[in-house]
Amino acid sequence: MAAPHAQLAASQFSESQREARRRGLPSLEGRTIVITGAARGVGRVLAESCAQAGARLVLADLLENEGRETAEALSKAGADVRFAPIDLADPASIQRFAADVAGREGIVHGLVNNAAIATGIGGPAFDEIDLETWDRVMQVNVRGSWLATRALAPMLKASGSGRIVNLASDTALWGAPRLLAYVASKGAIIAMTRSLARELGLAGVGVTAVAPGILRNEATDYVPEERHRMYESLRAVPGPQTPEDIAPTVVFLLTHGALALTGQVLPVNAGFVFT
Repeated sequence: MAAPHAQLAASQFSESQREARRRGLPSLEGRTIVITGAARGVGRVLAESCAQAGARLVLADLLENEGRETAEALSKAGADVRFAPIDLADPASIQRFAADVAGREGIVHGLVNNAAIATGIGGPAFDEIDLETWDRVMQVNVRGSWLATRALAPMLKASGSGRIVNLASDTALWGAPRLLAYVASKGAIIAMTRSLARELGLAGVGVTAVAPGILRNEATDYVPEERHRMYESLRAVPGPQTPEDIAPTVVFLLTHGALALTGQVLPVNAGFVFT
């Protein structure tokens, strides 16, 4: 992580700012960003990148211990950040979270709907998925993202430049097999992005989605090596991808200048899928 902000001459940048510029991160100075599923994995990397770009952060996750540890680590590195618990499967929890943000931050400039449940790649065929698994994935990935967006929408509108970035998946673009519940949920996220862009655009709120492929991180350790190799050999830019590779795109989509992209789905997968 970057060093805490230091007092420097006007022509210089802090270590954090230099790192942000090195990674191609645009500025999020003065913007309050909420990230769900931010305790670990992709969410934590997105939080780190937004912090380097200068955002004030509210990290949300069901994993309270890990979420507080992430917030503490970012705070020690100089970020303006706090953690608040949320359970996307529980509408009451989402409402409590939104009320807490309304009371403390007042307005929100960006929401990253990152939290999701993934079912195993190379898992059950479509006719072997149990109803409980299907319903749980839809409850968290689809309904939870909708309810989080609905609860925070008044604060996004109030900011005057609200941005929502939904984490979809390129599995919904190319139709990954033996992963139907997850693929269907991410397809729903793509469709929601387009519909919400038209509704919230009336208030100047931009809504976009990014659709990564498989990223090398702890959350994909369960993925069979064959599927990793398929992605890494068939990308236009071959090789592994990590959450750090998609973070600059997400950060940009949270800026003022990203409004022209509202409604778009960006497959941030180094050319595995083209649209």
